[in-house]
Amino acid sequence: MAADVYHQGERAAQRRAGLLDQGAFSSRAVRAEIPEVARGFLLQQPMLVLGAADDRERMWATLLTGRPGFLHAEDDRTLAIDARPAPGDPLHDRLTEPAPVGMLAVEPARHRRMRMNGRAVPTARGLRVDLDQVYSNCPKYIQKRQPRWEQATPSAPRRSRALTGDQQRWITGADTFFIATAGPDGHADASHRGGAPGFVHAPSPTVLRWPDYAGNAMFNTLGNLEVRPRAGLLFCDWRTGGVLQLTGTARTDWDPAHAAAVPGAERLVEFTVTDVVETAGASPLRWSDPVPSRFNPPAALDFPS
Repeated sequence: MAADVYHQGERAAQRRAGLLDQGAFSSRAVRAEIPEVARGFLLQQPMLVLGAADDRERMWATLLTGRPGFLHAEDDRTLAIDARPAPGDPLHDRLTEPAPVGMLAVEPARHRRMRMNGRAVPTARGLRVDLDQVYSNCPKYIQKRQPRWEQATPSAPRRSRALTGDQQRWITGADTFFIATAGPDGHADASHRGGAPGFVHAPSPTVLRWPDYAGNAMFNTLGNLEVRPRAGLLFCDWRTGGVLQLTGTARTDWDPAHAAAVPGAERLVEFTVTDVVETAGASPLRWSDPVPSRFNPPAALDFPS
């Protein structure tokens, strides 16, 4: 089954981690159809994380929002999204044409998440995605939050090539971020990363580091990075609706001695920033203070250099 689901980068990452058998077991959850229970889940969600490459092949992750019902299955292989990235978003222009996308629907209040990958085409209301892969992920490292809706007008995006001091503090205080990557065939993927505040380090304005914790052994993200190092990160300000989007390259540090120095880490990831987009008030969603996941390891005071 794994040979049918995983590409060579994912299998290489599973071998390096010694988890080929567990990855094969996890692959049984991957399907091309939306299960009936998942249709109900999607109808309840007010947000979706979407990852894709822009016209320069840079990976970005963006946040789409709408009143519950803005995500709905047209049939068991097609997802309709009544939203599209706003003008100024790094993926706005790219998604006016067909494009491979990776998506993640997350419900922080109930520790639930669902991944979907496929090909998006623009519609009058937003996007229609013909799905290739649909599967649920484990609830680990999701911080519990309750949403509310607050009408907001996004500010003009601020662009730079490196992080400001305020942006570095935002990142190092975060307990959640999202990452977009793509496989050797260009198929995109979007994934969640969570931990105790401080689990992401920002040792310079262009470098981030974080631990990779135990998961479902599928290695979709790290497998993609084995063959295509480009990645996009999304940090959300859960109180104000601001979003911080980064693009650059990422590499996995497989040295067990380095991982041993960071609580809970099975390996480390280093990300090099090439472009930054910050948009204040990008999302109308506001969230309650988090209840931390019981799976969060303590944040490391320092990382191996």
